Amino acid sequence: MDPKRELTSVDLAALVGELGAYEGAKVDKAYLYGDDLVRLKMRDFDRGRMELLLEVGEVKRAHTVAPERVPDAPGRPPQFAMMLRNRLSGADFAGVEQYEFDRILEFVFERDDGTTRIIVELFGQGNVAVTDGEYEVIDCLETVRLKSRTVVPGSRYEFPDTRTNPLTVSREAFDHEMDDSDTDVVRTLATQLNFGGLYAEEVCTRAGVEKGMDIDDADEAVYDRLYETIERLALDIRNGNFDPRLYLETDDEDDGADGDGTPEGGDAHVVDVTPFPLEEHEDLDGEPYDSFLSALDDYFFRLELAEEEEPDPTDQRPDFESEIAKHERIIEQQQGAIEGFEQEAESLREQAELLYAEYGLVDDILSTILGARKRDRSWDDIRDRFEEGAEQGIDAAEAVVDVDGSDGTVTVDIDDERISLDAQQGVEQNADRLYTEAKRVEEKKEGALAAIENTRDDLEDAKRRRDEWEDDESGGADEAEADEDEEDSQRDWLSEPSIPIRENEPWFDRFRWFHTSDGYLVIGGRNADQNEELVKKYLEPGDKVLHTQAHGGPVTVLKATDPSEASSSDIDLPESSVAEAAQFAVSYSSVWKDGRYAGDVYAVDSDQVSKTPESGEYLEKGGFAIRGDRTYYRDTAVGAAVGIQCEPYTRVIGGPPSAIEGQAVTTIELEPGRYAQADAAKRLYRRFRDRFEDETFVRKIASPDRIQHFMPPGGSRIADD
Repeated sequence: MDPKRELTSVDLAALVGELGAYEGAKVDKAYLYGDDLVRLKMRDFDRGRMELLLEVGEVKRAHTVAPERVPDAPGRPPQFAMMLRNRLSGADFAGVEQYEFDRILEFVFERDDGTTRIIVELFGQGNVAVTDGEYEVIDCLETVRLKSRTVVPGSRYEFPDTRTNPLTVSREAFDHEMDDSDTDVVRTLATQLNFGGLYAEEVCTRAGVEKGMDIDDADEAVYDRLYETIERLALDIRNGNFDPRLYLETDDEDDGADGDGTPEGGDAHVVDVTPFPLEEHEDLDGEPYDSFLSALDDYFFRLELAEEEEPDPTDQRPDFESEIAKHERIIEQQQGAIEGFEQEAESLREQAELLYAEYGLVDDILSTILGARKRDRSWDDIRDRFEEGAEQGIDAAEAVVDVDGSDGTVTVDIDDERISLDAQQGVEQNADRLYTEAKRVEEKKEGALAAIENTRDDLEDAKRRRDEWEDDESGGADEAEADEDEEDSQRDWLSEPSIPIRENEPWFDRFRWFHTSDGYLVIGGRNADQNEELVKKYLEPGDKVLHTQAHGGPVTVLKATDPSEASSSDIDLPESSVAEAAQFAVSYSSVWKDGRYAGDVYAVDSDQVSKTPESGEYLEKGGFAIRGDRTYYRDTAVGAAVGIQCEPYTRVIGGPPSAIEGQAVTTIELEPGRYAQADAAKRLYRRFRDRFEDETFVRKIASPDRIQHFMPPGGSRIADD
């Protein structure tokens, strides 16, 4: 099925409540991308930074996004964006509403000098209109001049004609709309009741009504079931009873199906996102989410990834990067499925245990229903009796949330957990059913675990084939590579519209590392285990070992040779490289973490380092003994920079600024500061994205996690902030 590119009316009704939780957030800035995407950058008191995207082009959506996923800031802001900034800067977000049941959202912002309304039309051609508090249009992305309505600057904004809202429709109005139709039931729900195709089918399925039933054949009982189903749907939306799902579809040609719908090695792509599970999507893989907004963010992010432009077919190099990225996306999806299975199984077991914990209460409810049914009481009568009992304060009645005669179930609320029970069975049978379902879900998890291992094998195979291809190509292309290197050195990488990815994972990548400005490798341990490994496995004659006087620093090794080369003690390491290694040692130690700007470092030759302690002494893991004189570098200043390298490889690098600046096309210098490492990494990520013309390049090779890999421990700040 084709992926969803437009939010439905049901989607908008569901997300309004979640967006409303951000009321009081202050607007910092507004952006316009192209002619159909508006971004509002805001600050929420409780949640921090909030990014809101409003897109009304081929893709029509409105939702918050994770800060690291916002599009790169465009160049000079157009007039529309400047108008938004002038009206909204410092304004408070006062709320959002859906207009009737239409695909229109109205965002309200308050400031001392007046009210601004942003009306987002997510239907037809799409539009964003900005009005004042009296709905006079200040500006809009598209002017509308129709017989039925006009939307132009200077005029009063006109909403489309009101349509039936199925979530608030009375029973009398519902019957009228159904009776007024001359088609089948599902088309009537889709058009007369404005549900649209998918949710019209969902209502029919939940109500147990044949979708293709002619409206003339639908009797009062059919109307009852449909209206009751709509009422329950409306109640869930009003009360925010959501259980969001992101749905994936696996291509037919995918192999290795495991029988539970979990993608193994095939290409699973997103096709829908909904505020609650749909019976119409039972044949699809569904990933659960904690909130509908986070599900929408993930859905449209994955949709964008899946629809990225295909590579130039004239490029003869196999597109290993796309294949590798595909496997990585599948692994991410499979991990999400595994987590979902774990959560679902745990929830089912907890529900079963709650039934036994409240055995008497649940038994009273089920016995009451069984007794009433034996006396031929209707389900409506049973529901009414429970409602009366709840008003009288009867515990068993108060625990009943809903009685559904269409499938013979009763929903109870126990310790804020909603549990659906088969009203024809007792407590033990219902608990056994939940335990059995939990076991089935656990089996699906096992299948997903096996699938993810297969995908990891495919990923490693793709990387191996890429490396082999590159090795073969390099064999007879020295001259071509020399020409390419010369060309690369002259390229303006920041302005390149598309930068090819050239990956390399060196053996030392799991350590801290950098290359000095003289080209020598420096590696440092991230923990005691790595410190131990560096001294035991990688320390060779001719190397220098550096360490801070302060406790908690990495073992820093300035390599005289590569491990693949013959060791040599004859190499005279440049003093500039030793100085950079000393700065590296102090910057990635507790000196930085403590917020200090300098510390003492000493250097020794490799043959002065031993893992054998002096008699009567003990060496902790990662520790070592030093014998002989030490060379001290007093008050060595801390200094660290993170940069992006484009040739010979595309990757993040980090280390002393004097070394990094000559090897990266762009760098950002850091100093000790108040931002936690993860937060500072996100700030760097956004700075880098703003610097490159190729909007996808930084996201591909320099995620915040990857940037954090090269940052000193502890708090940091950007030096020029």
